[in-house]
Amino acid sequence: MTTEDHYQQNRSSAWNPNIWPPFTQISSNEPPITIEKAKGALLLPDNQQPIIDAISSWWVTLHGHSNTYIAEAVSTQANKLEQIIFADFLHPQAERIAARLSKKIGLERLFFSDNGSTAVEVALKIACQFWSNIGQPKSQIIAFEGAYHGDTFGAMAVGERNLFSEPFNDKLFPVSRLPWPSTWWDDQDVEKKEHHVLISLEKLLEKPTAAVIIEPLVQGAGGMAMVRPEFLKAVEKRIRQANSLLIADEVLTGFGRCGKLFAFQRAGLCPDLIALSKGLTGGFLPMGVTMAKEKIFEVFNSNEPKHTFWHGHSFTANPLGCAAANASLDLLEANPNSYEDFESRHIPHLQQLAKDSKVTKPRITGTISAFNIQAKGNDGYLNTSGKRLKYLVRELGVFIRPLGNVVYLLPPLCIEDEQLEKCYWAIQKGLKNL
Repeated sequence: MTTEDHYQQNRSSAWNPNIWPPFTQISSNEPPITIEKAKGALLLPDNQQPIIDAISSWWVTLHGHSNTYIAEAVSTQANKLEQIIFADFLHPQAERIAARLSKKIGLERLFFSDNGSTAVEVALKIACQFWSNIGQPKSQIIAFEGAYHGDTFGAMAVGERNLFSEPFNDKLFPVSRLPWPSTWWDDQDVEKKEHHVLISLEKLLEKPTAAVIIEPLVQGAGGMAMVRPEFLKAVEKRIRQANSLLIADEVLTGFGRCGKLFAFQRAGLCPDLIALSKGLTGGFLPMGVTMAKEKIFEVFNSNEPKHTFWHGHSFTANPLGCAAANASLDLLEANPNSYEDFESRHIPHLQQLAKDSKVTKPRITGTISAFNIQAKGNDGYLNTSGKRLKYLVRELGVFIRPLGNVVYLLPPLCIEDEQLEKCYWAIQKGLKNL
């Protein structure tokens, strides 16, 4: 039986009748595998071989599964305080993570929310209300083509308009867009692409602009599309000249994923607002934060009720999430080499893999390695070559989840050299059988 026959035969036999899975069409996908245990870089299904989690369970499991240090921190906190309304009370874990992130990032104020999408929503609302509070309302927001910032309405609005957002397009606010000059190894046209974008940006910024939002260095769900730090610095320069705000969506790129603790640091930027989530708690609990400069906070701190930032979440600054975040940051501080040197671990493997004729546009930023499959049909999320490769690779004990024909590895920092080598070996084997 071929892999495709196996896939077709088992497609609809084990779907839970009560669960609506995310980003998944049941009619055209294989049922999920039940996982009760996981450790380090390994998923441990019953009665099957271990599976290497090569994408950190959707980019959140920063230090690996069931990390003992973080688990103990959460357990200890759970026996003290599990939840408290944050509008009227403080707790030590929230104060500690706020102070630590402020010091490391250089932005003084932290607003807690629930996930990456809400962290972006908060940043957008703050940016727009900032100008309204100072009596200079600005309506234009600029984003980049191919961007993904989340699935709530504001985040959808600044993301790429595509199949995902199509049913809601008439309800999304207008956004001005620019091409994203993505690059890869041996890209001869990168400077030309960047130049055209910067000219277009200058023209757009002639209109009063509340904010420009970027995913620094890497557009994640948009296909692991990478840009150069030089381009982002040129973008920021023009934003400053136009007296607009810069929002950095670091939901994916933060916490070491791009080779520095934060991608904006590697790019040499100084954003006004930063959205964070995913690796924030090491994958243990959902939490988002939005960082803001003090000068922005000051225009909300007023006796005028309309200047208040009327936004909040039931689980704002949940003590368990804050405990996990502090423990995760402890681990990053204790071993910065785990992310600063990760790029060098990817390079020789991708260089070897890039010799395959099916591999195009190889690229690496920090812990993220990616390439495109030279496949029939259009590039993009709906290209089926990645889905076929996913199942071929999983049979070899490695879990990946390509973005259409974009294949990437974004493993937990704890992955062993032999496990990383196996990931590339499995992909190479899978490509031969496509």
